[in-house]
Parts: sequence; structure tokens; C-alpha cells
Amino acid sequence: MTARALPNLPARALLILTLVALALAPRPVSGQSGRPARPDRNAPAATPAPLLRRTTTRREVRRLGYGGSVTVYGAPEGSVTVEAWPRSEVEVTADVELSAETEEELALLAELNGFVLDEDSNHVRVVTTGTHDRKFLKRAARKLPKKLLGLPWKIDYRIRVPAVCDLELSTGRGALTLTGVEGAVRLNAGDGPATLTLAGGDVEATMLGGPVTVRVPARSWRGRGLSVRLASGDLAVELPANFSGEVNAEVLRAGRVENTHAGLAPRERTQPTERSLRARAGPGGAALSFTVGDGTLRIRQEGVKEAGGRQ
Repeated sequence: MTARALPNLPARALLILTLVALALAPRPVSGQSGRPARPDRNAPAATPAPLLRRTTTRREVRRLGYGGSVTVYGAPEGSVTVEAWPRSEVEVTADVELSAETEEELALLAELNGFVLDEDSNHVRVVTTGTHDRKFLKRAARKLPKKLLGLPWKIDYRIRVPAVCDLELSTGRGALTLTGVEGAVRLNAGDGPATLTLAGGDVEATMLGGPVTVRVPARSWRGRGLSVRLASGDLAVELPANFSGEVNAEVLRAGRVENTHAGLAPRERTQPTERSLRARAGPGGAALSFTVGDGTLRIRQEGVKEAGGRQ
């Protein structure tokens, strides 16, 4: 249909017919008109190539005399297990997992992400190095490509230390296990499940997220005491049936304190509430203090199942 075939149509109608015809006409593809075709905004984005992964294991042993001290600075991501053993040595085993797009990038990251040991006569330090530490990168790799900074990596540590030693432990996101150490223990941990099995010492532990389980396998605490602070999450405390000691438990904001240990009773001139308990087991002894910001704090007898199947 043309304008000559429809002489009585107004000019506006003719314009509309022309625009409709142009809209319905087939569009030239790339190469026919000399112009590239417009990209389809609804087309799915290109899938990035999968990252290569490499895991290497490194083991180091250092001698540490009686009453020595150990400092551990863990990785931002990864588990940490510290346990006591009868030797006067510190054994560090680390599984380092790296991710990158190419083998060349993996090799470059392997030179940076790991740990170093610093020691003197009676002190061993385990220090994680890597792309999370900007000061370290300024010294070791000033020209590192920025795209490598955000690639995932982690280190899983398994560390054995003398049973009697002082321990300073800082961890990131990941599972934490601490067993059998008796000394001055200072612990700062991030998110992740944690299990502390301890029977003595002077222990202060601060953790960001749970769940956390504290087990005391002895009839009484050998040392000055234990203090555990958890910002958010559930905290379970397991004590033997014949335990003797003082227990202080408190939830600061949302949550409650649940006590199902038969031998634990409120101390004189104290009134337990839903979020606070001052109690004594047996003739008393060292104080064990537990504080939760938001969550449930459960105190129970070791080996006794609770309602719902928890143990």
C-alpha cells in the first residue's frame, strides 16, 4: 500500500503506516549493512572458567622447653586444631589450599599464601602470610595483579604443643578444636563451630560465632579459672557428674540459660533468672564463667542425653 493508493488519508495516518512498515521489516544482520548487530540484553552472561585448585601439605617441628609459650595466627579461612602431647616439641602441619585460573597464578600465590615460623629460646610463633595482609604484600609482592587478591584460599592447621605451655591463639572463619593444654591461654576466634576440652589453666576465650562446646573432663578445675565469651550462637557446657566448682552463666540480650546438671545449684543469696545463673557444684572451687550475647547457654552433665536427643 502506498500514499498514491490512499489519496484521502491524512498525513499523520500515512506517517504511522510508514513507521509500522519499517518496524515490521526484517532487520539486516551483521555483515549485510556494514554495522555490527546490537547485543541481546536478555542473552545469558558468559560462564567464567572454573578455577584450578591445588592443595599442598607442609610439616614443621620445633623444640620447646618446659613452660614455654606458643603463638598462632591462623588464616582468615580454615580450621585450626591444637592439642597437647607429651613431647617438648611443637609440631605444625598445614594443608594449604589455593585457587586460581592458571598454573602460573597458582605458582605465584604459593609463594605468598602460607606460614612462617619465628622462634627463640622458649617461644614459637606460627604466623600466616598471604594476600590478606597488605603490609606483607607491600614488602613481598608490590606488583601482584589485583585480580589475585580476591581469589579464595584457606589453611587447615593441626598443631601439637606441650601439655604445659602458654598459648595465644587467633583464628578466622572455620572449625576450632583445642584439647588438653594447661597454661595461660588467650583465644580469639571468628565464626565457626568450636570445641574446647580443657581441665585447667588460666583461660580466656572470646569468639564471634558458634556453636561452641566446652567440656571439662576433670572433677575440678586445675588453675585460676576459665572465661568464655561468645558474641552470637549457642554455647554448651558439659561437666562431670561429681564436678566441684563455681559456675557463672549469663545471656546479655536475646536467649536464655538452661541448667540440667543435677549437681549444680544456685549459690547463696542469688536468684537465678532466665538469662542469669550463679551456681556451685559440690564444695566449690575455681570459677568458670560463660557469657553469650545472643543465643542459648546450656549447662549439662557429661554423658547424659537431654530431651530431643542432644548429648
